[in-house]
Amino acid sequence: MDSIVWSVIWFLALGIGLGGLLAYAGKVFASEADPRIEEICDVLPMANCGGCSYTGCKAFAEAVAEGRAKTNACPVCTDEMCGQIAVIMGEQALASVRYRAQVMCSGTNDLARAKYEYDGIHDCIGANRLAWGSKACPNGCLGLSTCVKNCKFDAIKMINGVAAIDYEKCTACGACVAACPKMIIKIIPFGATHWVGCMSVDKGAVTRKNCAVGCVACRLCEKKCPDGAIKINDFCAAIDYDKCTACGECVNACPRRVIWSDTSQKRDGIVRDKDSVGDVGDDGAVLRADQGKGI
Repeated sequence: MDSIVWSVIWFLALGIGLGGLLAYAGKVFASEADPRIEEICDVLPMANCGGCSYTGCKAFAEAVAEGRAKTNACPVCTDEMCGQIAVIMGEQALASVRYRAQVMCSGTNDLARAKYEYDGIHDCIGANRLAWGSKACPNGCLGLSTCVKNCKFDAIKMINGVAAIDYEKCTACGACVAACPKMIIKIIPFGATHWVGCMSVDKGAVTRKNCAVGCVACRLCEKKCPDGAIKINDFCAAIDYDKCTACGECVNACPRRVIWSDTSQKRDGIVRDKDSVGDVGDDGAVLRADQGKGI
């Protein structure tokens, strides 16, 4: 019995001694937190959206304080907020660089052919597991609002089976990009005036069967662009925004009207309907899918 008591006493003494040693070591080797981190956090919106590529606003603040991130790297911050962070860091203020998300699909319910009628959970990831979704185009928006649910800023809504971004609300956090199983949402410069509303990688003949507005890789946009800013990659046009001068030649050249511009968006709405897309005849009239030129 005495041996048990002494064993308990020795273990208690050992625990107290080691605890005291650890507490002493913690004080001796402790590193004080950089006060600038909290100051930067006070400026940041603390949305923890991840648009800066860090896990949260505090992680971003730590990166800025340690010189691992630029003072204007937060996509949600205004120029004024970036300026305040620069002052905290004792650096020259850098203007905020604004971006936005863009859904690269125009295949609404009226325009994209369906393989089958989907009747399941209202989630794109789940639907995509069933033969890659109900739309015939393997790169078409499934329209089941997974991106909407993941957007913390209420910047996305569904219009006729395709997600549409509210640019003024969008912070380019990238949550919708990560959530989309089709990977058709891209982050582009906020001021981009043109974008290709299609990411189909099928050959033109297949795309034409699947969607009345899909890019058929005719290369007319590529040939007409005076700056070499648009190229056909994997049977679909893509714009290089570092080269694009917003001349609009690609929009005028596209026979499928799948290259969008600010003008076309204001005229036709965020997502076009079946009366404003398709091949364009020689007289400028829109042709239906069964009347196409066969490019």
